[in-house]
This record gives sequence, C-alpha cells and structure tokens, in this order.
Amino acid sequence: MKKTYQIEVDCANCANKMEEAAKNTAGVANATVNFMALKMKVEFEDGADEKETMDAVLANCKKVESDCEIYYE
Repeated sequence: MKKTYQIEVDCANCANKMEEAAKNTAGVANATVNFMALKMKVEFEDGADEKETMDAVLANCKKVESDCEIYYE
C-alpha cells in the first residue's frame, strides 16, 4: 500500500534526512520526499500497520530534524 502525506520541513537537506530516516523505518518498503510540494510518499511493507509505522517514521524523522512534522492522523 502507498500513501502520500503532507509534511512540514524547512530545507531541502532536511527533507533528504527525513527521506532516509523514513526508508530506514521498520514497516516501510520505500519512501520519497518532495521538498517543493512538501509531500512524503510512503510504500508500506505487506502487513504493516499504517498508524504504528507512521508513528515510528515520525519519531525517526524527529531524531534527524527535530522541527519537522508529518500530518497523518
């Protein structure tokens, strides 16, 4: 399953850090961040719980960019 989320991030470098953090999260098969559109596309692994996975994605992203936000609820 793939979903697109609105994000808030200040710079392109920070967006790249968010993308890498999302890709390295359990339950995520792939992730891409479009800084210009302020969107994150996430492809979930089969059987992954969307909310739990996105909670983990947000936590990982905040480790590398503390003032970022992902709107998924």
